[in-house]
Amino acid sequence: MSRPSAISPLSAGLACRCPRCGKGPLFVHVLNMRDGCDACGLDYKFVDTGDGPAVFAIFILGFVCVGGALIAEFKFGVPWWAHVLLWGILTPLIAVFLLRFLKATLIALQFRNKAEEGRLEKE
Repeated sequence: MSRPSAISPLSAGLACRCPRCGKGPLFVHVLNMRDGCDACGLDYKFVDTGDGPAVFAIFILGFVCVGGALIAEFKFGVPWWAHVLLWGILTPLIAVFLLRFLKATLIALQFRNKAEEGRLEKE
């Protein structure tokens, strides 16, 4: 049995760093994946998060934004134009942060658990 990675998937996800060494950045710009780790040389070809980060982000973002809009409306009586301004700015910002964090965390979990496509027999 192989020894577990020293880097926690949660800490690698929060920092958006390499799941093996925790030093190299995982993304170029905002959400584009790098080809590999600059620090330890890990090749990121194994990465396949699919739609998982987007699905989780939609559920979390929907709960936060709709809940926040309801609180703002019924507790503070915010006018409609303030809702458009507030949620029009906050929603994309929260979405980008959530997608980065969730994608990096799922990549770290995939690396730690050696998750790969299922096969019926060994090649």
